[in-house]
Amino acid sequence: MAEQTIIFNDGAAYEQMMGVWSRSAGGIFLDWLAPPAGLRWIDVGCGNGAFTELLVERCAPSEVQGIDPSEGQLAYARTRPGAHGAEFRQGDAMALPFPAGRFDAAVMALVLVFVPEPAKGVAEMVRVVRPGGTVAAYMWDMEAGFPLRFLLEEMRAMGLTPPSPPQREASRMEAMRDLWTGAGLETVETREITVHRTFADFDDFWAISLKSPSLGPAIAALAAADGETLRQRVRARLPADTGGRITYAAHANAIKGRRPK
Repeated sequence: MAEQTIIFNDGAAYEQMMGVWSRSAGGIFLDWLAPPAGLRWIDVGCGNGAFTELLVERCAPSEVQGIDPSEGQLAYARTRPGAHGAEFRQGDAMALPFPAGRFDAAVMALVLVFVPEPAKGVAEMVRVVRPGGTVAAYMWDMEAGFPLRFLLEEMRAMGLTPPSPPQREASRMEAMRDLWTGAGLETVETREITVHRTFADFDDFWAISLKSPSLGPAIAALAAADGETLRQRVRARLPADTGGRITYAAHANAIKGRRPK
């Protein structure tokens, strides 16, 4: 599979394609973390602020800093009314622009496989939380739970090479556990998160899926006949209900641990 640097720059497109999924999984993730109010948070790879907004609305934080490499995504995040009070700045997950011990909790929402060196990203989260602070993440299971897996699977079945994030293996539960324990975190716990999404019909699903910054261009570049074959193969995988709606599940792996005191 072709590994590539996948850059999300269109915050509005990302909101339609992945923001809805992210908030559904994020709500379960935050219930699992069960954090007290008043914490200082850093949201690493905050993107267009979908999870950041949820964090502000649900956790009554004293501070939230959102870091992302895409200024386009950050611009969208700053328009979110529910993220009022959060600060957003451009930055690198592997070199966070904050001193050691600055936060009570560091989180990554659907980011880990896009970090070129996941271990370095986790180490940075550990560095910027205080002793006893929380380091947590959730990431789609790229093999079995990614929301767009049907497109990837049918492209492979057609002999095509779909794009792939550079560190897809980091989405496996065992790999995540190894990263957290390897970073010296304690009381490491994991869980699977399952969420469902309903689309008005197959055309709705297809149009939204093509907003993916990696799959969209790859599918658009196919010959017309191949593109139509792919579309029909995916349609067959997603039967509609009597009203034409399509509902299916996605699965994420979640992990949390604490920096030793």
